Amino acid sequence: MKRLLLVVFTALLFGNVSVFAKQKIDHLEPAFWWVGMKNPNLQLLVHGENIAELEAEINYPGVSIEKVNRVENPNYLFVDLKLSTELTAGSFDILFKKGKKTVVKYNYELKERRKGAAERKSFTPKDVMYLITPDRFANGNTDNDHVEGLSEGLNREDKSGRHGGDIQGMIDHVDYIADMGFTAIWVNPLLENNQTTSYHGYATTDYYKIDERFGSNEEYLNLSKLAQEKGVGIIMDVILNHCGSEHWWMKDLPSKDWINFGGEFVRTSHKRTTVQDQYASKEDLKDFTDGWFVKSMPDLNQRNPFMATYLIQNAIWWVEYANLYGIRVDTFPYSDADFLSEWDVRLLAEYPNLNIVGEEWSTNPNIVSYWQKGKQNMDGYDSNLPSLMDFPMQQTLVEALTQEDTWGTGLIRLYELLVNDVLYPDPNNLVIFPDNHDMARIFDQLDRDYDLYKMAMTYVLTMRGIPQIYYGTEILAKSDAGSDHGLLRTDFPGGWEGDQVNAFTGEGLSEQEKDAQDFCKTILNWRKKKEVIHSGKLMHYAPDNGVYSFFRYSDTEKVMVILNKNTELVQLDAKRYYEMLGNHTVAKDIISDKIVQLNLGIEVPARSAIILEIK
Repeated sequence: MKRLLLVVFTALLFGNVSVFAKQKIDHLEPAFWWVGMKNPNLQLLVHGENIAELEAEINYPGVSIEKVNRVENPNYLFVDLKLSTELTAGSFDILFKKGKKTVVKYNYELKERRKGAAERKSFTPKDVMYLITPDRFANGNTDNDHVEGLSEGLNREDKSGRHGGDIQGMIDHVDYIADMGFTAIWVNPLLENNQTTSYHGYATTDYYKIDERFGSNEEYLNLSKLAQEKGVGIIMDVILNHCGSEHWWMKDLPSKDWINFGGEFVRTSHKRTTVQDQYASKEDLKDFTDGWFVKSMPDLNQRNPFMATYLIQNAIWWVEYANLYGIRVDTFPYSDADFLSEWDVRLLAEYPNLNIVGEEWSTNPNIVSYWQKGKQNMDGYDSNLPSLMDFPMQQTLVEALTQEDTWGTGLIRLYELLVNDVLYPDPNNLVIFPDNHDMARIFDQLDRDYDLYKMAMTYVLTMRGIPQIYYGTEILAKSDAGSDHGLLRTDFPGGWEGDQVNAFTGEGLSEQEKDAQDFCKTILNWRKKKEVIHSGKLMHYAPDNGVYSFFRYSDTEKVMVILNKNTELVQLDAKRYYEMLGNHTVAKDIISDKIVQLNLGIEVPARSAIILEIK
């Protein structure tokens, strides 16, 4: 009887793993895969005590073991599989044997792909992303506020603690996001972060598991499904550069070169220019790419081929599993450059239309443009990365709106910035934004000047590129924090039971906050239908006396955008814009819904932005 109970207990504990001796499988990743992928190769990471003593065996039509790789740690095997193009979906046992005796058995599944999975659509300039820090957005399920075995539970009093936001909170408010006019959600990382002060999600401790305080893999899949039904795609935040110090493999590394600097903490120099600087020393380059952000985030060595394959397959797994709309890559240039190129190539081979945006936090367009796919760099390097975050534009926008207008400051900075678009192979595929999760809110950056805020939002939502708006920016969220990230990522009002202010319904918002929300909603929903904003050309006119104007235009549509920083109404002579306006005499102001007679002059109210549809 006791033996029977032991067998039952073991089966429950290990799920699809059967154990016949002391040896067992602690981890096998990826836990399942799909038939019909373009790349026929699949590498399984297998971890268990002295697992390297065993041989792997598979008997399933269309699946063959090409090689079993052993590393210096006997607790690992890396099993290379070849999957036939005629392979059918199903499950089979992987036998781990010692001689003729089966020691461990793992039931592996190959799933059917969704119809059209390879040709999936992805984010483009038609979209506007809504960036969410999930812990701070909405607490939809209070049952997961405290999870046994995870290091931190709910503590809203701690600015750097867990506040309880989760996937269910996002599911509950998908309608709000869609009604506002957003068409994509970029969610800060949701994978398990089982260590302290890691509510932000950037210290992964399990690459194949959603953190239980956010929900489950199944809930993430449900979010993706429900959002898509509302016309909203999910963009996953991926971290290739580092993991969390409490990741399970940190207690039993496969090899000494799995983590950079031999697993010893050496802080990165953050000298991002070293990657492309022809004069940089090798020591400086190594200090940048191999150095760690902080001690709690070990730096991954993607030059190790098993690590590289692991990270590539993990990204493909999540795109396929969660039916993702795109990927955002954290700290992109900090990883090994050759690996990054291969990572992009492999993902785009499986998903040719997939858009991937990388974070290169530099305000120098020369540095940012180096990483975009198709760039003719002097060193011959091509990262194959389709998109980048346009940090130069974000900084310049704030300077342009807050500086006095002179021959070299103020709005002229925005005008002159755009000449740098010649550096980018595809400037229309850059992601532009007024603020994000790592900086002060745009309302604070603009000294809480509401007029300047509206100019900034108008510019971002009508300029070339793909706009991204951080949650709460639409209701004038404030930082109150300087550089304190815990306070930058403020709780969204209405996301917690008992909140006296509810931004989802408007209850308790100030008149100015309501006006900001309506202002953004009007432009966002107008923008959704304006092909001329998505793919139209751009022509701008040099700023003159505190006024900056630009046009988005195509063969069938024209839109004029005007920013007026003056403290008085300005009347513009339409003759200056004859190249764009021609004989057009009528326009519609999309904010006020008023008709404008262009031949009578274009009135722009003091300290305002207007968007005119040319009729």
